Amino acid sequence: MDTASGGGRGTTERVLALLGLLQQRQVWTGPELADRLGVTARTVRRDVERLRALGYPVHAGQGVGGGYRLGPGKDLPPLLLDDQEAIATALSLLIGARGAVAGSGDAALRALTKLDQMLPTRLRQEVRALTGSVESFDAGRTPVDAEVLMTLARACRDQVEAGFDYPSGNERRRRRVEPYRLVASDRRWYLFAHDLDRADWRSFRVDRITEASARTWRFRPRPAPDAVTYVQEGVASRVYPLQARFLVHASADTVRAQLSASSAVVRQRGNQLCEVLSGAERLDAVLMHVLLLGHAFEILDPLELGTRCRALAQSLLSAGATIPPAPGTPER
Repeated sequence: MDTASGGGRGTTERVLALLGLLQQRQVWTGPELADRLGVTARTVRRDVERLRALGYPVHAGQGVGGGYRLGPGKDLPPLLLDDQEAIATALSLLIGARGAVAGSGDAALRALTKLDQMLPTRLRQEVRALTGSVESFDAGRTPVDAEVLMTLARACRDQVEAGFDYPSGNERRRRRVEPYRLVASDRRWYLFAHDLDRADWRSFRVDRITEASARTWRFRPRPAPDAVTYVQEGVASRVYPLQARFLVHASADTVRAQLSASSAVVRQRGNQLCEVLSGAERLDAVLMHVLLLGHAFEILDPLELGTRCRALAQSLLSAGATIPPAPGTPER
């Protein structure tokens, strides 16, 4: 929006231009606003009252240093951006969504999809071009293609079917899905969707998705499991051939601080009890993982893990039997 000229504007356009100016800097004098909008000081005062009637806290100060300023309100008002500001904002949000800013991925992507809905086509193309020149040396989340991420985000937002190529064995196959949510873990982005060809829920690693496209065919949302829980359980256990459950004698918060979200699912079971669900290629690995947490625990599933636990315990006792106890250690 060009806020430098005000001739011939209607009231609504002029009031929006005034709001945009008030968002650009802290204080404006009445004559400055009148000059920028091409109106009289009296019209500025009337437009300020219109903004106040809409709930915007526009404050007026008298004397040296006085003028009009937009104060903090109860709700976040619409943010008016010019072309360059919109491009810079979209680019910054995209960098955050791709994982360069720790912990910002989900919020950045939600904000980016809102901004994307309002960006003119010419600005979308410019953002896309600039994205290709931005890299990050952060080694946190696995990088994803910005266009793929935005295509899937739009499809989730608009509730339209999506298609993409995805690895299956040694080849890539086309998948047709109803996309529901994009979920960020500490390392990767996942798409939670209903696979139309397999008639079941699936999670897909976004960094493995290519040739993503969204259709115009809208779907009616079906009852779905919680996206975050589904993806986390899949990452922590279902992708492995073996799964195990433990009852750990410590609070869920304590255990979650010791485990990454991608290595185990932790559920509260009481003030000082929690259930840990994890998976591995070998049950010995997950057993030792829980043992090294340093808390008392019980095996819930599978039952054969109890037998393996006793065998490992005997091996450890045998390994230490030939070493004399340290001075002062009580005999057992």
